[in-house]
Amino acid sequence: MSSQAHHRAAWRVRLGDVIYNSDTRAGRVFDLFLIAAILASVLAVMLDSVAPLRARYAPQLRAAEWTLTGLFTAEYLLRLLTARRASHYARSFFGVVDLLSLLPAYLALLIPGAQYLLIVRVLRLLRIFRVLKLVRYLSEASVLTRALQASLAKITVFLAVVLTLVVIVGTLMYVVEGPQHGFTSIPTSIYWAIVTMTTVGYGDIAPETPLGKGLASLVMILGYGIIAVPTGIVTVGLTQAQRGAWLDTAPTVTCARCGLSPHEPDARYCRRCGEGLPSLPVSSPVS
Repeated sequence: MSSQAHHRAAWRVRLGDVIYNSDTRAGRVFDLFLIAAILASVLAVMLDSVAPLRARYAPQLRAAEWTLTGLFTAEYLLRLLTARRASHYARSFFGVVDLLSLLPAYLALLIPGAQYLLIVRVLRLLRIFRVLKLVRYLSEASVLTRALQASLAKITVFLAVVLTLVVIVGTLMYVVEGPQHGFTSIPTSIYWAIVTMTTVGYGDIAPETPLGKGLASLVMILGYGIIAVPTGIVTVGLTQAQRGAWLDTAPTVTCARCGLSPHEPDARYCRRCGEGLPSLPVSSPVS
């Protein structure tokens, strides 16, 4: 009994090496085949949304979708079976993405049209970073995440101000233009204000009175400034996050006189007492 359990464990280990390890030839072939299948699945979903192609090739496209769904279902189950801890894989980012890429196909049996949500499978292409040995660049994502988290409070306040402005501007346009010029309600006028302030300008609604055109001109000019604000906020946060990442990995420089540490990467003198700092080899900061 124990030898059989040991045999099964060894089988799972060998299969897990193929599924999870792209350093081996078999693992690399498996990942490349998986990426090709993902691309084929996304292409099939996209083609199925084109009415002439769906009318002519519906059976073939549906067969391709279900064949690839069966393949991905088997792969997901094998990943659960061969993972060191199935619960860890199931709760990981890729585990959640793998599960979400399967659900729309089965959900389509109950809700027509849900199969188009299979396009979420495109997220599985992120595994190409592992295949191409680019995993080290994923650390940049953590820098961006820290920057967004640091900017969250400022962006929230900014969005609150913008929402207040569009409500006020939308209400003014409703009063100035009125239903006879297309501003049939305050929500419709707020929609116009959002479209105009973001410089999208669909043109489906436009002011016709001189006062309305003047207000619209102010909103357009204001829109350019509003677009620049969140960009500046995130840029500052990104710079601070990059500097923080650099300080985390840079050699620690301690002032010999007052003991202050750390200092900026390019600092030559202590910011507290002015004592000269020892020179250390400096590498490029995180880019």
